[in-house]
Amino acid sequence: MKVLVIGGGAREHALCRSLSLDPDVTALHCAPGNAGIAEVAKLHAVDQLDGAAVAALATELGAELVVVGPEAPLVAGVADAVRAAGIPVFGPSREAALLEGSKAFAKDVMAGAGVPTARSYVCTTPEEIDEALDAFGAPYVVKDDGLAAGKGVVVTEDVEQARAHALACDRVVIEEYLDGPEVSLFAITDGTTVLPLQPAQDFKRALDGDEGPNTGGMGAYSPLPWADPKLVEEVLETVLQPTVDELRRRGTPFSGLLYAGLAITSRGVRVIEFNARFGDPETQVVLARLKTPLAGVLLNSANGTLEDQAPLSWSDDAAVTVVIASHNYPDTPRTGDPIEGLDEVAEKDAPHAYVLHAGTKRGEDGAVLSAGGRVLSVTATGSDLAQARERAYAAVGRIRLDGSQHRTDIARKAAEA
Repeated sequence: MKVLVIGGGAREHALCRSLSLDPDVTALHCAPGNAGIAEVAKLHAVDQLDGAAVAALATELGAELVVVGPEAPLVAGVADAVRAAGIPVFGPSREAALLEGSKAFAKDVMAGAGVPTARSYVCTTPEEIDEALDAFGAPYVVKDDGLAAGKGVVVTEDVEQARAHALACDRVVIEEYLDGPEVSLFAITDGTTVLPLQPAQDFKRALDGDEGPNTGGMGAYSPLPWADPKLVEEVLETVLQPTVDELRRRGTPFSGLLYAGLAITSRGVRVIEFNARFGDPETQVVLARLKTPLAGVLLNSANGTLEDQAPLSWSDDAAVTVVIASHNYPDTPRTGDPIEGLDEVAEKDAPHAYVLHAGTKRGEDGAVLSAGGRVLSVTATGSDLAQARERAYAAVGRIRLDGSQHRTDIARKAAEA
């Protein structure tokens, strides 16, 4: 099978790594990719938001499966353009991707499906914003209705900070605060059958101890030793299947990756948000544990034949990923700095630890340079979380990037429990 992956972050590197290890994949392409993905796939320049350009590239390459990684191309309708060209594509239509593209739409779908979530108000005027903030009180949860690359949510005790964020958005969702630990659960679906993956937990705040601003994610781990063994089954029955059924009922079937961000509250499981694609950095740890070859599963989703898919096989190992971010992330990150130590990790830590590239590029002299806020995802596996953490941080210690930052407490509490 010839596969084309769209995107250029660590999520796409994780996808490409898994696909490159799949014996059924005979040719692997990625557009636009990054310096790390170039080691496992052939790169192509493309505007990933241009559906016609992506479809033309897929046709030219003779791709038999296109995997759309990021949310922006999905919301822009790239999957529709590829489908119209007659090529199987893993990723929802523009209409179904609104589940991530609009928080208000997601709330409406959840209401129709009877999915448990936080009470909320959709606000467009300063008066509505003030009423909603008063109604819920602190801590305030304020979400930009549209896409914001993981940085559109503010959770704060400070009403002025909450109001300022709300006023900066065209349309905003203000909702009640959900207590309890958060869990990310992915499911692959063809619009009818829903196949859940293993749960993961990610770390959104920039600094240790969950301090600092929200980011796109600073690390993740899987499995979750503290979670109820029946969690996946419960979420499939109460969240994932009802949501997929509701979208099909509305005439906008969802095919691809449905990601449920969950809060395990004192009142039970509640949905914080839906995403329409693999999450980053959770994909890095979930795919590190998946033993079933990936390409066939994604193709079954694209072709509507997921009911024929054999049960997924998982490693008993734990996985931890630690994000190395550039100086000043998540504000205005510095780019263009050389990254050293990657060869050292490959030489001393493989196969248990490896580096997935997020924001990187090759300089004119061939050196790997930083090219984004989140630069690398250092991922490791081990017999338990403690060993996976140890291996991940040993690899992190070999990497040198001027001014870089990373959290030192990823998976620590879970490993010590």
